[in-house]
Amino acid sequence: MKFIDIALNNKLQKALKELEYNQATQIQQQAIPLILAENDVMARAKTGTGKTAAFALPILNKLIEKKTKTQFTSALVLAPTRELVQQIYSSFITYGKYTDLKISAAFGGVSINPQIRDIKQGVDILIATPGRLLDLLSNDHLSLQNVTVLTLDEADRMLDLGFKVELDQILQYMPIKRQTLLFSATFDDAIYKWCNSLLNDAKIVTVDDKNETAENVDQIVYTVDSDRKRELLSYLIGSKNWQQVLIFTRTKIMADVLAKEMCKDGIKTQSLHGDKSQGARDKALSDFKSGKVRALVATDVAARGIDIVDLGYVINYELPYVAEDYVHRIGRTGRAGNNGLAISLLSPDEEWLLTAIEKVIDTRLLQQWLPGYEPDLTKIVKTNKSGNKQKARNKALSNNKDGKTTSNRRRGQSSNRRK
Repeated sequence: MKFIDIALNNKLQKALKELEYNQATQIQQQAIPLILAENDVMARAKTGTGKTAAFALPILNKLIEKKTKTQFTSALVLAPTRELVQQIYSSFITYGKYTDLKISAAFGGVSINPQIRDIKQGVDILIATPGRLLDLLSNDHLSLQNVTVLTLDEADRMLDLGFKVELDQILQYMPIKRQTLLFSATFDDAIYKWCNSLLNDAKIVTVDDKNETAENVDQIVYTVDSDRKRELLSYLIGSKNWQQVLIFTRTKIMADVLAKEMCKDGIKTQSLHGDKSQGARDKALSDFKSGKVRALVATDVAARGIDIVDLGYVINYELPYVAEDYVHRIGRTGRAGNNGLAISLLSPDEEWLLTAIEKVIDTRLLQQWLPGYEPDLTKIVKTNKSGNKQKARNKALSNNKDGKTTSNRRRGQSSNRRK
C-alpha cells in the first residue's frame, strides 16, 4: 500500500512526498487505518519498521481535522527515555511541518522552566517521559482533561523499568473516554494483563513473531578471553575501517572505561549513559550521527531512541543479563530494510547468558574463534564458593522464561528510571 492511498490530510501527504515516503510499511498499513477509525490499538513490530509514523501520522491527521481548537493538550505520547522522546518529537515536527499544530516535548535532565513556558502557551501534542510529566501535573502546570488520544511507545520497556506506578498515576489525570494506543517491539503477559483495564476492545496488530530478530541482521559470536575483549573490539573496528559502531555494555562505569581505552587505541569514541548531563548526551549522540566519532558505547536504556537508518554495526561488548534486551540491542541495526551486522564478544564465563538469549530468540548462535584471539583453554573459570554465581544465573534464566521479568530485576534497575 502506498501512502497516497491512505486517507491522510493533504498537508501530511505533502510532507511525506518531500521525505520521499512512498510505500507504507506493514505496521503502517495495518495500524494507520485502525487508528483513523478511532479504534484502540495494540501494535507489535520489530524496531526499525516505522512504528513512530504508524501512530504519529493518524494522530496529526485527527487533530488537523478537528473542528474546534483549544489551547489544552489533545494528544499525549509517553516514552521511557529522554532520547526516545526527542526522536518521537522530531518525527512529529517533520511530519507536521505544514500544519499549525503546536508540538512540545517534556523530559528530565534539563530545566523544566522552558517546558512549562511552552505548555502555558498552548500545546496540541505533548511527548513526555513519565517522571517529568508527573512533575508538571503535580505542580498544576498542565491539564490532561482534554486529551483524546493517549499513546504509549515502548510500553513493555516502561513496565520493565518499573514505571507502572507512575503510569497509573498519570491515568488518574486523564478522561476515561479516550483513544489509547500501545506500540512496542515485544509484548508479554504482563502487558496483556495491564491492558485489559487500559484499552477498550483493542484491535491487535502484529507484523512479526515475538522476540524475533531482524532477518537482515547477520549475527556473529566471537569467543574471546574477557581481558582481550577490548583489544579484539578495536582490532575489528580499525582493521575493517568500520564507521558508526554502536557498542553495548551492562554498566555505566564500563561504558566510560571502554570509551577511554578505545580512544587510546586511536578510535574516536564517546560514551552515553544516564549519569551524563542532557547536554553531554545530546552532544555524544550528535557527534556519533554526524561521524565525528566512530564508536558510541552505551548502556541499554540510554540507547533507547537511537534511530540511525543506516547504522551498520552493533557490538555486544557484554551480553545483557536480560535476554530480551539482546533483541532490542541488535534491532538498532538493519533498519528500514538495510543490512546490518551484530557481533557479540563472549567470554567463557558468559555462556550461560548466551544460552538464555538463544532460548528467547529460538535460534542457535554459532560461536567462532577469530585467529589471533582464540580463548586460552588452560584458564580455569573460578566458581563462586558460596554458590551465588549459580543462583544469579538461575535467576536470570528464570527471568527470561517466556519473556517475563521479575520485580527483583526491576528493583535492580530502578536507577535507570533517571536515564
